[in-house]
Amino acid sequence: MTSLACQSLDVSIAGKLICTQLDLQLAPGQFWGLLGPNGIGKTTLLKCMAGLSCPDTGRVLLENQAIEKLPRRAIARLLGMLQQHTVYLFDASVLETVLTGRHPHLDYWEREGPNDKQTALDALQAVDLEGFESRSVTGLSGGEARRLAFASLIVQEPAVLLLDEPTNHLDIKHQVRIMNLVEKQVQQMQHCALTALHDVNLAARYCSHILMLFGEGEWQAGPADEILNQANLERLYQCPVEPVQTSAGKRFLPGN
Repeated sequence: MTSLACQSLDVSIAGKLICTQLDLQLAPGQFWGLLGPNGIGKTTLLKCMAGLSCPDTGRVLLENQAIEKLPRRAIARLLGMLQQHTVYLFDASVLETVLTGRHPHLDYWEREGPNDKQTALDALQAVDLEGFESRSVTGLSGGEARRLAFASLIVQEPAVLLLDEPTNHLDIKHQVRIMNLVEKQVQQMQHCALTALHDVNLAARYCSHILMLFGEGEWQAGPADEILNQANLERLYQCPVEPVQTSAGKRFLPGN
């Protein structure tokens, strides 16, 4: 089963430390939440873990191989990343766009076949974009474009998912829909996911594990029920937090 690991990872941007000596293993069946305040470096860390940028020191391993040594095409068959922002500048149909997720699995110059098209149609239905196939991507709303980007990731069929604020621009219904789909990928298909989130309660609802970035290279990681507590969250966000017990488990509200 595919896994992603960080070994003694130091990452910084513009002289600011994001993490120091980060040791982390994303194992099949684990749903990790990545939490931290704005500007702390969540996006930079995700890009480093995807092999899109180099760490200062340490290694990222995909299937026990140094990710920088693997061809991008091989990485794309195993790992998929949803970027923080979704903007479509060039005219293409929704179906054409979601089918790009199949490209890592096709030979050079090979065209998509019926199975690829059905996979794409199923993904569009899963994200509530059924009937949008012939629509131009340039005419989509922010939420529709976000759901299309996620559908393209599903079509890619990666065993490792790195998601940068996947619920960005989405209403509550579609936030839950996307998080349910990630949960399905993790639990039913035994994939693994690391998801940057700003909503602590979505992390509390869905994530099995949590990685917190505190700044100046400091971090904490572990099972969600150990990491998500009042003291850690108040340290993380530098504001009062009030834990509330609900029928679904502990949730957190802004304190006075």
